[in-house]
Amino acid sequence: MVDTPHNTNIDRHDVEAVNKKENRPLYKKREKIHPKRVNGGFRRLKWWIMAATLGVYYIVPWLRWDRGPGIPDQAVLIDIPARRFYFAFIEIWPQEVYYLMGLLILSAFALFLVTSLVGRAWCGYTCPQTVWTDLFLVVERFVEGDRNKRIKLDRAKLSLSKITKRIIKHSIWLLISVATGGAWVFYFADAPTFFVKLVTLDAPFVAYATIGILTFITYTFGGLMREQVCTYMCPWPRIQGAMMDESSLTVTYKEPRGEPRGPIHKGQSWEGRGDCVDCNACVAACPMGIDIRDGQQLECITCALCIDACDTIMDRVGRPRGLIGYATLSGEEPPKDKKTLVHNLLRGRVLAYTSLMAIVGGVMLYALLSRSDMDINVLRDRNPLYVKLSDGSVRNGFTFKILNKSHLQRTFMLKVNGVDSPEITVVGNHRLNGGMHHFVVEHNRVKNYRLFIAVPGSQINSASADIEFVLTDIDTGQTSTYDSVFRGPEK
Repeated sequence: MVDTPHNTNIDRHDVEAVNKKENRPLYKKREKIHPKRVNGGFRRLKWWIMAATLGVYYIVPWLRWDRGPGIPDQAVLIDIPARRFYFAFIEIWPQEVYYLMGLLILSAFALFLVTSLVGRAWCGYTCPQTVWTDLFLVVERFVEGDRNKRIKLDRAKLSLSKITKRIIKHSIWLLISVATGGAWVFYFADAPTFFVKLVTLDAPFVAYATIGILTFITYTFGGLMREQVCTYMCPWPRIQGAMMDESSLTVTYKEPRGEPRGPIHKGQSWEGRGDCVDCNACVAACPMGIDIRDGQQLECITCALCIDACDTIMDRVGRPRGLIGYATLSGEEPPKDKKTLVHNLLRGRVLAYTSLMAIVGGVMLYALLSRSDMDINVLRDRNPLYVKLSDGSVRNGFTFKILNKSHLQRTFMLKVNGVDSPEITVVGNHRLNGGMHHFVVEHNRVKNYRLFIAVPGSQINSASADIEFVLTDIDTGQTSTYDSVFRGPEK
């Protein structure tokens, strides 16, 4: 039975306490993280990867690749008006979008493979969120100092010095963000030419809108939200667990060696205690603000900076390195001998991802090497299916497309196999000697034709007949075919 206000004995102060408790915020307020700069092998690796990835992103649109006269010479270009994707010597047409799908599938399997081997290495080293956050942290340290100075500045009262440092920091962040958005639009137009249009305000509005959106995203994600993007917005931390097994390596605190932890004093014996001196250097270095000693956590991006921080402390106190290091999820150390290492790599999950990558990559490579620089596409009229002419012949209508993927103008001839005595009529086209139609198509163009095929009624033996369109390059003899159907009345 539920008490009513008339039969309850709850004190008024108790009611106020309950109401105050119920009005607590649903989410904990973010505590700003100030990661401390560390030195070590993993930190140097992150510097090199950050420089390489940022260099690729900002520099690639300016690289040139000579494809001949009349063809864009930008090495990597997504030419939307011409509906082309240029990547060095590779040219992708709209109907070849399966190459891009193949690249996405290949990238996904590569991500699964890396995760199954060494955990969230993608998140810790090459994810754009990580790379740009690291870059923004470099700026923040340069302007405001390292961890302790930044914490002190946050707690300090508003002053001219604090305002000046904040303005300088955020201004540099905005410049980086604008450069990020600007570099992106350069992938869609000739970079040197489009840069002039941007600075002279002669570029399309959509370009400025795109730069503005990417500037806002980069500034907000890299400068303001940082670790919150990885923890609350990115789905990968929830998915990556399915890609790992007990043999997967990840950053781990060696608890049996480290516990019991506690401060160490000069001259004190190490007997009866662990190697962890409870200095919290690993926590101070973590860009996610977690304590790796608490075990595997959703927020850990496996950047391994805690390893560098801990190794530095171990060197100072004279203890062996590796208190925090890579270990399998089952708690075993990484294999040292080649035989064990090979056995660890040749497990089912790794072999499956590697095999899938090899299959997808092999199919893409074969399709790329064997693809033709000419193609045809035929669309038969659906209404009406056929027309019966006054002389008794039956006519079908078709829309015929020729794709010339080469960088030269080409002349083609058309032939139809599968029906006897076909009479081909092409709207607005003339014939060569011998009655064969010829088609002139400019370089890198798709040309449409409207054609009719008439067959004598006496030659039609069924309601439909399989036919084959054969397109032949007059100069080279190269051919391309397309299968279709010729429809007629029921016999």
